[in-house]
Amino acid sequence: MTPEIKNCQNCKKDFTIEIDDFSFYEKIKVPPPTWCSTCRFLRRAVFRNERKLFRTINAVTEKPTLSIYPAESGYTIYDDNYWGSDNWDPFSYGRDFDRSRPFLAQLFELNQEIPHPRVSTLNMIRSEYSANAVDLKDCYLLFNSNNSENSAYGNGIDFSNNCFDTSHIKQSERCYESFWLTKCYETFFSSQCENCVSVWFSKNCQGCTNCFGCVNLVNQSYCYFNKQLSKEEYLLTIKELELEKFSNLEKIQKESREFWLKFPVKYFTGMKNVFSSGEYITHSKNVRKSFLVREGEDLKYVQYSQVGYLRDVMDVTVVAKSEIVYESSISGWDSAQLKFCWECWDGGIDFEYSMFCGRGASHIFGSVAISSGEYIILNKRYSKENFFKLRDEIKQHMNEMPYIDNQGRVYKYGEFFPPEFSPFAYNDTIAPEHFPFSKEEILSFGAKWYEVPKGEYGTTIGARELPDNIDDVKSDLLEEVISCADCKRGYRIISFELDFLKNHKIPIPRYCVDCRYKKRISQRNKNIFYNRSCMCTNEEHFHGVNKCQIEFETSYSPERPEIVYCESCYQKEVY
Repeated sequence: MTPEIKNCQNCKKDFTIEIDDFSFYEKIKVPPPTWCSTCRFLRRAVFRNERKLFRTINAVTEKPTLSIYPAESGYTIYDDNYWGSDNWDPFSYGRDFDRSRPFLAQLFELNQEIPHPRVSTLNMIRSEYSANAVDLKDCYLLFNSNNSENSAYGNGIDFSNNCFDTSHIKQSERCYESFWLTKCYETFFSSQCENCVSVWFSKNCQGCTNCFGCVNLVNQSYCYFNKQLSKEEYLLTIKELELEKFSNLEKIQKESREFWLKFPVKYFTGMKNVFSSGEYITHSKNVRKSFLVREGEDLKYVQYSQVGYLRDVMDVTVVAKSEIVYESSISGWDSAQLKFCWECWDGGIDFEYSMFCGRGASHIFGSVAISSGEYIILNKRYSKENFFKLRDEIKQHMNEMPYIDNQGRVYKYGEFFPPEFSPFAYNDTIAPEHFPFSKEEILSFGAKWYEVPKGEYGTTIGARELPDNIDDVKSDLLEEVISCADCKRGYRIISFELDFLKNHKIPIPRYCVDCRYKKRISQRNKNIFYNRSCMCTNEEHFHGVNKCQIEFETSYSPERPEIVYCESCYQKEVY
């Protein structure tokens, strides 16, 4: 077996299928893909609305509610608890396979008719304004998060407490405005840190305590912009900054970001990995060309896997704690043998072309909202023998009568769902964070575009009118609707957020939740990789007076200002 070059059905560019890819396809009995890995990720990404809520109607109570699905999707919305109960029967929507029509068209119609959960949550306590989450308590506007408490305004927050305005953090506590933290405590305005305590405005630090504005430090204390100070000098220096004033905080944040750029970054952001590549990979083995992965093994083309051990998975976006999963979006968690699935969770085994299924069901093909039972096709039960016979017939039918989308792309057995099947507008998904397309490009791709009306509130105070010093803020601010300093939309400060800010002497934010998110996430690299060479010219490294010639694949584009080093030069420089 040798590598094979194919032409992507979507972007029309050539891509290579490697030998180990063929081995995986053979093991799970699927044909090779007809889309390149980049286009496959884009196709899955348009099925993920991570953090936007829309006004719609609860079909049971007929009262207004908030949902991750906009009214434009045409979905019938049930509250999550009701949707997961026995109050309605998904098998009542069952139907026979129609051999005169493409199978995916029949599955899409079934999905449009069946009710959907409001916000995709489970085991929530006083956290009704969060979504895509499990086991949250007293949380507000927390998304894609699990097992966390007393936190707000975040995404990718797992096993953490009392954290605000953070993204992609795990096992951390009392952190603020930070990105990609692991086991940190009181870490503020920082990025890519692990096992840090009382750290401010720092990047890529490990095991540090009481450090400020630092970069690439390991097991250090009382450092100020990488300069060693005594404990007394450090505390006095920090006190004199008067960070409780927004004017000072804004200035020091700009200075720290500029300071970060003076130091090299490793071509690949990750810690404690073996034979791994991609971006933001940690505690993993043999994870390749992947993005935002913790504790994975034998993965390729995987994005957003931050909870639980993941093994033997390929081409999956938003996945956790599962094995043998392929070409699926937002699926996993104690599941195995999932192929071409969307929103399938909680212990499912042997699912194909299914949506919103899980909770112990097994051997499901082309079904929606099945949470128990086995040998089911289009929400209709079959005997074991007839199930496998009909499933094989449908796979053959998909090859003989494939679904063809509006762009003329062909979907035989082995392809994920067409973008037009997604209920979300492109601009409401995670896709623009990696592929910021124009409206014309989005429509050309086949995704949806519609402007969903956003909730607006009459503002009562401008962001620049807020007290500069957090000590001057009174509790009556909780009654105000603040006009964002950037987009001018209204936002509020909630009670336990104000308590946190006052306790840590952090000024009131001047930007709304969405603008804060955009600013924070802008420091995150995209899931797009470039071939580059090391930028190191340090004569004391192994390459001597000549520039290092080592080449690598990195998510740092050539236009970025960072100094990008190979593994060897970075290790020599930092450790």
